[in-house]
Amino acid sequence: MHKVAIEAVKGSTDIAINKMDFDSRIVGANDVFVAIRGTISDGHDYIEKAIWQGVIAVVCDTFPEIITKGITYIQVKDTNKALAYMSANYFGNPSQKLKLVGITGTNGKTTVASLLYQLFKKAGFKVGLLSTVKILVNEKEYKATHTTPDSITINHYLKEMVDAGVEYCFMEVSSHGIHQKRTEGLHFAGGVFTNLSHDHLDYHPTFAEYRDVKKSFFDNLPKRAFALSNIDDKNGQVMLQNTTARKLTYALKSYADYKAQILENQLSGLLLKINGNEVWVKLIGTFNAYNLLAIYGTAVQLGLESLEVLRLLSDLESVSGRFQFIVSNSNITAIIDYAHTPDALENVLKTINDIRTKNEQLITVVGCGGNRDKAKRPIMAYIAAELSDKVILTSDNPRNEDPETIIQEMELGIAPQNYKKSLSITDRKQAIKTACQFAHTNDIILIAGKGHETYQEIHGIRHDFDDMQTVKEILEQLNK
Repeated sequence: MHKVAIEAVKGSTDIAINKMDFDSRIVGANDVFVAIRGTISDGHDYIEKAIWQGVIAVVCDTFPEIITKGITYIQVKDTNKALAYMSANYFGNPSQKLKLVGITGTNGKTTVASLLYQLFKKAGFKVGLLSTVKILVNEKEYKATHTTPDSITINHYLKEMVDAGVEYCFMEVSSHGIHQKRTEGLHFAGGVFTNLSHDHLDYHPTFAEYRDVKKSFFDNLPKRAFALSNIDDKNGQVMLQNTTARKLTYALKSYADYKAQILENQLSGLLLKINGNEVWVKLIGTFNAYNLLAIYGTAVQLGLESLEVLRLLSDLESVSGRFQFIVSNSNITAIIDYAHTPDALENVLKTINDIRTKNEQLITVVGCGGNRDKAKRPIMAYIAAELSDKVILTSDNPRNEDPETIIQEMELGIAPQNYKKSLSITDRKQAIKTACQFAHTNDIILIAGKGHETYQEIHGIRHDFDDMQTVKEILEQLNK
């Protein structure tokens, strides 16, 4: 229980344990059960069940009314924090044995983390990745379930990385993960802030809390770490206010330690000037210029030579579901992007509009997730309709909500002048098919919101659904 603030103990601490967990369904003989107060259920309600399944110790923030003889009860102030430190201790504090970099912000986390993994692999290092898309232990791949996994999962994979000889690990750090103390007990070599915009207000009561939770990640970085922040974002300086880590900045518009200028922006890529040196990259759009600048700054801070980093940047490939595109035989371009916030959607649409000739149609298919921030629904629809020639509102992952209700809430954001160019089709496959039928030679279809996801969650059940595969099949059928 090193670094765990213990308030009281009932029972013997001289016991041998098997493992620990916070899920009462999977604990067993000689395990430790950590009672976590979650957003849906409270682990303290399952203490008796865990004991019945054979646990010999319980970590809780309040002792239960019934104390079972032979069971050790340890009371702590915060069970989330206790779990984080216990997990790190149990696996031998693996984050101290490699260089762990956390990337946080509303948009760009997955791209920055994934491309850093890609870059360091190309540089010849053994690398790890903890991301929304997947978990990678060097080249061994595991499925990801959360943007920031629970403390036990994080430390389990970090231990596996250390055992595999991994030197660097890049990790997405979500506001949920920070708030629920999943990153406590981890030793970060650096932190990166991408940007902050409207998201997760279903979880955080205010935008200020959402911002301050992100900021707390930088507040807690060690002195020897670096804190790299996007200074063009109005919250970029806020993230650096109280950190004791080495403060560094990147920007396209402001004076910064790492500065870039976009010289060319085409569908084939970007020509950038980074700190005075030109580099051609395969990614496109202003948002990717920021992402690449964050990657450049991080790589240099981790000791790579700047000109070598530029060479490696030019070789990077786009991340799954992040501005991925195909061109059909009839020269229709279909773009798949994970944009699921107003800011991300606006960035993607502006990027397309900057590149296109305006002689073609831009058709956008977009939805909003259920059981999530409702305030962004009309905003997303407004942006899609304003910046597209046609927009089709459809289902994303409705989860446990009525998909038609979600679409109706989105429709409220459509400005009157855009009514004629908007359409609502609840079935996502039919919406994509309709967009393809509307499209003519040289037209562009943007399918936004789900990106890399290969499922659609409807009434709590996951169904196989892949935007890229779906649009490919439809365009091929229409070309016959």
